[in-house]
Amino acid sequence: MNATLAKSPAVEVHGMAKSFKDHQVLDGVEFSVPAGSIFALLGSNGAGKTTLVRILATLLPADSGSIKVCGNDVSQSPGKVRKSISLTGQFAAVDDVLTGRENLTLIARLRRVADATAAADALLERFGLAEASNRPAGTYSGGMRRRLDIAMSLIGSPDLILLDEPTTGLDPQARRETWESIRNLAAGGTTILLTTQYLDEAEALADWIAILHEGSIIHQGTLPQLQALLPPAPTELITKKPTLEEIFLELISRAPRPERSES
Repeated sequence: MNATLAKSPAVEVHGMAKSFKDHQVLDGVEFSVPAGSIFALLGSNGAGKTTLVRILATLLPADSGSIKVCGNDVSQSPGKVRKSISLTGQFAAVDDVLTGRENLTLIARLRRVADATAAADALLERFGLAEASNRPAGTYSGGMRRRLDIAMSLIGSPDLILLDEPTTGLDPQARRETWESIRNLAAGGTTILLTTQYLDEAEALADWIAILHEGSIIHQGTLPQLQALLPPAPTELITKKPTLEEIFLELISRAPRPERSES
């Protein structure tokens, strides 16, 4: 997590509201995202997280509210907003037929990057995908596909990356790989807003956390600030046993890797 965060907010939301017919999805949402931070929007299924992200990404208009992304009003300057952000949805948006390099090169060309091949190669190296760069993305594991997806979102050097449920459906090892990619992005100065329903994910990654419940932000702050809302737990001497996830990750890290012949 970043120790020093920029003062100018990357996202400023005041009074955001959105309804679908008679169903109020968002009701007076208020929050801000400090530039350079990892901001986790925590909420259960149906809380309105994806709707909120779609509004920030200019894919859906809000009914009311003041919403600025990277200093631009989403309703008045949607083009400027789209140039400053990248959106990664719940499922990896990679082309399974194309190789990892081809996926990245395609996006680089669509975004008119001067040297698309060089940009693709740099990201393949950065995300640990260089050795698999010439394999079809359909042969990638879940964690590799998600890393490729996040790498694709970095083409064009966006100021803000929106990650909607980035580890949905991933196994424990792939989740940890994705977490490490997110931490590395933030360490490089990229602002990240991620939505999640996994409490451990928000606790492990976020500089700031907002809890979205029934369409409204009910609490927000740093993890210590949120922890201070509850009375301290009694001190007890216990023997900590490893979780099943910790056991699983440790055992697969020890297992010998089978040799594979080059085809």
